[in-house]
Amino acid sequence: MASTSHPHLTRLANSVLQPGFVGTTAPDWVRRRIAEGLASVVLFGRNIESPEQVAALTAELRAENPDLIVAIDEEAGDVTRIAARTGASWPGNLALGAIDDPDLTERVARDIGRQLREIGVSLDFAPSADVNSNPMNPVIGVRSFGPRTDVVSRHTAAWIRGLQSAGVAACAKHFPGHGDTAVDSHHGLPRFTADAEEIARTALPPFTAAMESGVRAVMTAHMLVPAYDAERPATLSPVILDDVLRGQLGFDGLVVTDGIEMSAVSGPYGIAGATVRAVTAGVDAVCVGGESAEQSTADELRDALVRAVLDGTLPEERLAEAAARVGEFAAWSAALARDAAPAADASDIGLVAARRAVRVHGESGATLPLTADPHVVELSPTMSLAVDGATPWGVAEPLRALRPGTTSVRVGEAELTREADLLDRVALAPASGRELVVVVRDAARHPWMSKALTDLLNSRPDAVVVEMGVPAGDRVGAVHLTTYGATRVSGIAVAEVLAGAA
Repeated sequence: MASTSHPHLTRLANSVLQPGFVGTTAPDWVRRRIAEGLASVVLFGRNIESPEQVAALTAELRAENPDLIVAIDEEAGDVTRIAARTGASWPGNLALGAIDDPDLTERVARDIGRQLREIGVSLDFAPSADVNSNPMNPVIGVRSFGPRTDVVSRHTAAWIRGLQSAGVAACAKHFPGHGDTAVDSHHGLPRFTADAEEIARTALPPFTAAMESGVRAVMTAHMLVPAYDAERPATLSPVILDDVLRGQLGFDGLVVTDGIEMSAVSGPYGIAGATVRAVTAGVDAVCVGGESAEQSTADELRDALVRAVLDGTLPEERLAEAAARVGEFAAWSAALARDAAPAADASDIGLVAARRAVRVHGESGATLPLTADPHVVELSPTMSLAVDGATPWGVAEPLRALRPGTTSVRVGEAELTREADLLDRVALAPASGRELVVVVRDAARHPWMSKALTDLLNSRPDAVVVEMGVPAGDRVGAVHLTTYGATRVSGIAVAEVLAGAA
């Protein structure tokens, strides 16, 4: 076994892995692995029940190594781990970019950092520095600060300053920019087809801004960028990692992968093969466990790295370099947490920001607030694996808190496919004598949703439409509201407008 025959290599291999695990307490295998050199772990929504429980969990994990990197994918907005059961208390990047107040973005990120630091998290895989120039992008969308490079650059910088001022390390992602893609890398291999000049002009500036703001970690994208490397995805490409990221941009910090089990890289190479190729190419830390959180996976990846050194596939010097960078980052992030000034409690800043993000457009003569109890129809898409599908979202519940007579229904593509008259029965009939509010999420990206919305408006042209995703196309409905995200606070903010409580 690699773990007993080559203890030095085993320790190096352990140190470059960032595994997730199942449970709300530290499993025995994770604690043993920390004693054997594991330098990082990643938390997911399944590990989180309450702030007190997570704080106890992180303290338990650090009993063996006080500088252990405890990472989380907390973008706030639609991608939340600490609020996966309740919905995020902060609006996401697209809402902040729409407001375009970098000081507010910095305050929001500082509040996120305050809460993460209190529960023992030291590294946040955020912000997304992707320029969402393709509105049909299935995996970035509201996670981006917007479609403009300048907006994304200044808010990426502000977000990093805010988070790190609270004592939590940031991680700019997904290098070299995942915004102009049309495939979700959880399921397939996206292609970024721009030429090198366009990439340098549109996609790279937010990462430069991140570095200028002091970011010490960058996450790679599982996508093909033919302008740089026509054969290997960015995560596995020494051209992109060494020549572009380290050479052209001068980054000397920690390079971490997106989830290595994602199909874009594990499909062609297997999870172990992708891990070895990533470290060989220049990655320092391999994130795993969003989907593959078993001890056997961590064992497989550790042993694959050791075997790769022994058979000459992976130079030992490269593995040692990666391990050293992880160690340097761990010491720096631990010092960042210790030295940060206590952050003031600004628990309402998320709702303040969500309220500022709401935009209202109305036809001539259309008015708000609603004058009768509404019937709310929420058209619900299947979300990317980056978003916890169980996270609460929508307008009906917060609106019901303000107008108790509110009724509602949530409908997905599968139900509409099965039942041709479903919209008539669950939307139009119950809305008789009531105001009709139709809530959509990325309507332009889902043909079934666009059609359902059109069908409803043909029957009820007086309907109010709320877009909680990326706005695109015409603003439809007698009144059209945009929240730029589907967080809990975004739902509250738009409900206040609808009910006249804003």
